[in-house]
Amino acid sequence: MKIKISTKVGQDLTNVKDGFNERLFINLSPPFPKVELNRYDGCEPGHIVALSLNFGIFKQEWVSEIVEQTDSEELFEFIDVGRTLPSFIKKWKHRHTIKAMKSGSMIIDDIEYSTPFAFLNYILYPLIYLQFLYRKPIYKKRFRN
Repeated sequence: MKIKISTKVGQDLTNVKDGFNERLFINLSPPFPKVELNRYDGCEPGHIVALSLNFGIFKQEWVSEIVEQTDSEELFEFIDVGRTLPSFIKKWKHRHTIKAMKSGSMIIDDIEYSTPFAFLNYILYPLIYLQFLYRKPIYKKRFRN
């Protein structure tokens, strides 16, 4: 399954790129499930982000590795791939893109995922979509002029 959400923000690419840090990551965490950040190395290849997701009645671990990064005057992009995923997700790839614009920047969350069962892909789609839609106002507030 694929989800792609774009958010225009007021700051330039350099400021937005510099703002992609542990503090922003924590602010982007939605209210549910409760997220505990266990490790945050950054956005460079080989870096790890490890989380505990608390669903109330059970917890799941999530570990992603940054596998690729592109950095130019027009574009900053990094890709994380799930290495240890919750039991209901089989594959995870998240491309984070920041594109320079004449005024401000565009942040793009481009997600590909799959679950162990085809029907579960469709059940989780609106939930994952909403988790990333939740980021739009946070991005806009954090990176306004």
